[in-house]
Amino acid sequence: MDTKYIRNFSIVAHIDHGKSTLADRMLELTGTITQRQAQEQLLDNMDIERERGITIKASAVTMEYEYEGNTYMLNLIDTPGHVDFHYEVSRALAACEGALLVVDASQGVEAQTVANAYLAVETGVEIMGIINKVDLPAAQPEVAAEEMEHVLGIRRNECFKISAKTGEGVQDLLNAICELLPGPEDRGDEETKALVFDSHCDPYRGVICYVRVFSGSLKVRQKIRLMHKGRSYLVTELGKFYPEMTPVEEIGVGEVGYIVANIRNLADVSVGETITDDAAPADEPLASYQAPMQMVFSDFYPGDNTEYARLRAAFEKLALNDASFSFSPQNSPALGFGFRCGFLGLLHMEIIQERLERENDVDIVQTAPTVSYEVVTRDGDVRRIESPSELPDRTHIEELREPFVRLEIITSSESIGGIMKLAEGRRCKLIKTDYLNPTRVLMEYKAPLAEIVYDFYDLIKGISRGYATMDYEFTGFEATNLVKIDILVNGQPVDALSLIVHRDHAEQRGRKLIIKLRRAIPRHQFEIPLQVAIGGKIIARETIKAYRKDVTAKLYGGDVTRKMKVLKRQKEGKRRMKSVGSVQIPQKAFMSILDTGE
Repeated sequence: MDTKYIRNFSIVAHIDHGKSTLADRMLELTGTITQRQAQEQLLDNMDIERERGITIKASAVTMEYEYEGNTYMLNLIDTPGHVDFHYEVSRALAACEGALLVVDASQGVEAQTVANAYLAVETGVEIMGIINKVDLPAAQPEVAAEEMEHVLGIRRNECFKISAKTGEGVQDLLNAICELLPGPEDRGDEETKALVFDSHCDPYRGVICYVRVFSGSLKVRQKIRLMHKGRSYLVTELGKFYPEMTPVEEIGVGEVGYIVANIRNLADVSVGETITDDAAPADEPLASYQAPMQMVFSDFYPGDNTEYARLRAAFEKLALNDASFSFSPQNSPALGFGFRCGFLGLLHMEIIQERLERENDVDIVQTAPTVSYEVVTRDGDVRRIESPSELPDRTHIEELREPFVRLEIITSSESIGGIMKLAEGRRCKLIKTDYLNPTRVLMEYKAPLAEIVYDFYDLIKGISRGYATMDYEFTGFEATNLVKIDILVNGQPVDALSLIVHRDHAEQRGRKLIIKLRRAIPRHQFEIPLQVAIGGKIIARETIKAYRKDVTAKLYGGDVTRKMKVLKRQKEGKRRMKSVGSVQIPQKAFMSILDTGE
């Protein structure tokens, strides 16, 4: 097809601003799906996406649309809105020439809207401003347009006002896409270069790569080469998404589709890979993506009804379809053999945990999530640690660095005081405030990731009565005054309960923590001491009292020495049990270390 009739574009927005609904309306208006096939969130394939009403994986679809007597090929990539899946948006934008930036007419510009707009500007795509949900009674399209002009520099008179739910204005938007968005460059006579922007593993066909062809073309039975891996494969199937996978003989320049080439493992092809013709390869690969950086780590151990081998098989199956999730074997003296898992954020972790339990029917014990740190040793080595248990002896540490982020919060002006107080308590430094309009303000902070990753979002939602939104972007590691807190249960340190905190808050956090643990760990037949240690020095202790059976109940009279003899025997038994008995630590005890008590 002539490239001047091809349009590649993404829909980007904050969560719940109507991306997937707009994609559904476009599919209906272009006749790509019939009324019988139509359903809400058509491009969200996973059950978990439908239940939560969020997009997790970017998905592609090809539509054909008649405009002014010409047939246009519209390749749409629908993207997630949550901050944890920010990398999915960057991958989608790299395969496009245009982006539809959607804003809710009743909510206005939100934190994630700003982040996605910056991402689109950096990628160099053409941005079209869309104001959605104009049919709502609370809609203020003029206020939203003013905010877009003030914050994002998109002129208010150039914004398209639509309702993705009712279809109002969507036809005009499709016409504008054909008219205003640029087509891809015509580089059909150059060497073949195609960018892999996503992939998933099919149990029968192997890896299915989602590609965008930048130059040349791809044909069935062509021998291709992966430029980064240096491996060659034979193309067995090419196709496009209509939205079902539909085989075609060729994918031309500027087009988006999928490729099947007997690639067995997801590890054999990385996202950002350049595909070229094996017979006439290109000299230089296309610019690749930055690999998604895992920021949150947690340990998963098999529960009572699950074997280690079964849990490993479940992880391997999940890793086939999610390249941003990683796992490695881990051994804990308290919990046995398990896995250390890396995630992009807490929502990503929740989804992996839910998929583990639902799709593989496994029972797991999960430790509290932590962030990664950088350690500079006295030898000058710099290494990343993903768990407090990996921290070397303090005599070998020159410097300990923690991850910092640029945090953006958009809130109503009446809740500024409460949010500023919370942010200061979490060691966040205010960089600037910017009023979007008289009632809404954007606050930018420099914040330590460890302080905001767990419950910060829930707390600002509570302070602002649900209005505040936040987004963060990793900026780098910086040295701060950090110490490791060790928790000793029955005299034994439990790796899974240790954590790294700022020295100023360490003692207070440790004391709060063992009080929570005392309530969370059930009583045993023997007394259990709980201790908090910082750098080998015990700073606090709590004791879980033992169950006490009345062994003298059966004695009836006689000399008092009979009673003393039985009590002495019980005492000996408890001492022996304490030396060999193991303490059962429930799941809620591991999660209690996250509760900061705010």
